[in-house]
Amino acid sequence: MVLYQMGVRLIAFDRPGYGGSDRLEERRVADAAADVGAIADALRIDRFAVLGRSGGGPHALACAALMPDRVSRVAVLVGLCEVEETATAGWSSEMTKFNRRAYLAATRGRSAVTARVNPERFRQDPALLVRDLYAELTDSDRRVVGDAGIRRLLIRSYTEGLRQSVEGWIDDLMAFLVPWEFDLGDITAQAMIWHGADDRFSPASHARTLAGLIPNCRAVIQPGRAHFDALGVMPGVISGLAHGHSGWNSVSPSILRRAAASATSG
Repeated sequence: MVLYQMGVRLIAFDRPGYGGSDRLEERRVADAAADVGAIADALRIDRFAVLGRSGGGPHALACAALMPDRVSRVAVLVGLCEVEETATAGWSSEMTKFNRRAYLAATRGRSAVTARVNPERFRQDPALLVRDLYAELTDSDRRVVGDAGIRRLLIRSYTEGLRQSVEGWIDDLMAFLVPWEFDLGDITAQAMIWHGADDRFSPASHARTLAGLIPNCRAVIQPGRAHFDALGVMPGVISGLAHGHSGWNSVSPSILRRAAASATSG
């Protein structure tokens, strides 16, 4: 009902290897554009906006860069920037131990991820992933994840995402660490980036990097917020996708102005 009142038709899909989607071996971030384009074709949608949260962020940007005639607006919540070649250690240096361990293992190949992280245990017990992550959460994220409804939602999401195998998740790790195969400067759509300043899963430095590379981009780096706070700002961001930059003012006008000023001066 809320989406209907906003005039939004929301379409979500599983990236290859997640949920019921077939795995695409050696996939790159850029491959998401072809998948989204095919879905839009099947639904007879010519023009649309895209939204990506966390690991979905780079894939949303791929759609905007590679389908400029079809993507009207793009938003990224707590996303990642592209890693410079051989610079994975610095790219992940501000992350939690769990994420840093996973990404550094991925630089050594799939078998290293399996040995170092043992992701299969999370497929067997998705609630274990929430418990493991909880130990490294900021106070802000603990308030969000501590909500029983949010916790159940996360466990259901992890259960569905890993129901076939953990290969899709490993493919994501590998894809983020190699060239994305598109140029952020090619994005012509209105863009918004939202990030919690205290995020330790995908640090705010990633958002600042993205904001400096994407034209026509409005950035929000919100103090006192972290990774899972993105769930709370999503309605405002979706409103912006439907109505343009003016709709994004509902996220926090004062923070938008401050972030825009910082991006201009930086």
